[in-house]
Amino acid sequence: MNSTDQAFSGARPSREGDLTLEMHGMAPIPETDRYGGLLRVFTVWFTPNLVPAGFFIGTLATASFVGVGFGLGLVAILVGTVIGSLPAAYLGTWGPRTGLGQLPLGRLVFGRSTLLPGGLMWLSTIAWDAINALFGAEALALLIHVPFWLGLAVILVLQGLLGLMGYEMVHTFQKWMSIVLALMFLLLTIRISSVGTASIPATAHGAGLAGGFVLMVTLSASFVIAWATYAADYTRYMKPTTSRAGVFWLTLAGLTVSSVWVEVLGLAASKIASDQTAAGMRTLAGGGVLGVLVLIAVAIGTVSVNAMNDYSGSLSLQAAGARILRPAVAVIVTVVAFGLTLWLNTGDLAAKFTNILLFITYWVPCYVAVVVVDWYRRGGRVNPSAILDSATLPSGWTALVALVVGFLVSIPFMDTSLYVGPAAKALQGADIAYSVGFLVAGGVYAAIGARVPHGVAAVPVTVPVPPPAGSGGASELSQA
Repeated sequence: MNSTDQAFSGARPSREGDLTLEMHGMAPIPETDRYGGLLRVFTVWFTPNLVPAGFFIGTLATASFVGVGFGLGLVAILVGTVIGSLPAAYLGTWGPRTGLGQLPLGRLVFGRSTLLPGGLMWLSTIAWDAINALFGAEALALLIHVPFWLGLAVILVLQGLLGLMGYEMVHTFQKWMSIVLALMFLLLTIRISSVGTASIPATAHGAGLAGGFVLMVTLSASFVIAWATYAADYTRYMKPTTSRAGVFWLTLAGLTVSSVWVEVLGLAASKIASDQTAAGMRTLAGGGVLGVLVLIAVAIGTVSVNAMNDYSGSLSLQAAGARILRPAVAVIVTVVAFGLTLWLNTGDLAAKFTNILLFITYWVPCYVAVVVVDWYRRGGRVNPSAILDSATLPSGWTALVALVVGFLVSIPFMDTSLYVGPAAKALQGADIAYSVGFLVAGGVYAAIGARVPHGVAAVPVTVPVPPPAGSGGASELSQA
């Protein structure tokens, strides 16, 4: 087994509940080793969104720079969440068909240029780690009465262990925590329904109200759209015969139900919440036993979502070209997030939160557009093992150009506290950068990519896949 195989392949789980340490990296999962029922697709996407970050986004609907009130805020949350969830729901169907994770799949089109999207994805997972850990660390510090930095260290160790163990551990944890968190958030919902209010009028008017509505749609979409670059990571072990419609609808349901739920709670409580931190949520719950349960829920939710960041971050860095064992990368993501979280814990949280949330996701629609156009060009027929050898990958310059052009053209349409583009100003603060980036990147790639050979066989093939460490034999993946 050569050094590339040792980095990208290795021991892996063989069934639901098999909590073997997953040494397997981005190499395709052989068809003979696939397993897993459909229901886990719902739980793996339902659980990680029940976090304070979503609650925080919901409160922004009534902030001065949005000002849409409760009614339009509710509509914006629904529209933005569905729009932002659709890419992940669709891309998740590629996992069972190829046995590959999402960024590793991107190597088929971006080739050696995957260094850029893979690197961006890795940095994004660190940023998401920090955003979520900020709330989780505070909750744990309040719960067990320790300094913030120590609560942060405990949260990061727990999430790091899950990300280190890999695919099956993440799925198993999300399955059981989906029940625990659903019950805890149900209690919080009952509490907020008694003290919150739906009678929050819009403070913006005319064109400003329209601009605020579009911005709120974008903010809600930003909470879930980044999952598109994780999607196939959590379906790649499933059998090729798995229902595509089932994967699509269960992913969409898991993302939208949890995200809309927690954001609407934030919206309803926006006028009475003293702040949008874990401490503020405890106060909102009225303290006591319910306050303790809220802090526990925040801590669990943080570990849940960040374990997925650590796991997917490890695959994305391998896709970018790093021949580092997957568990080692998961640990690196966790360690770097520690420093970023400490920085976030100082200064203006609202401004930092909003800016990071948007900037780490603006590139995602451009990436999605390119890989979707390429997938249709290939008719969904790919050679999964072709991703393993960087030397035989195409340059991917057409995909890279399309992504960069799409992103650059979208800049004038961005609206953040650090930068408001001229187009966004003309649209009264409406941020449509996601839509512009998606359409431009997809259009550019459709125009120039069609004139350039794929560089990777786009036909059904039977390819050898490196066996898990110590298996002593070779296995094959027959891609139908």
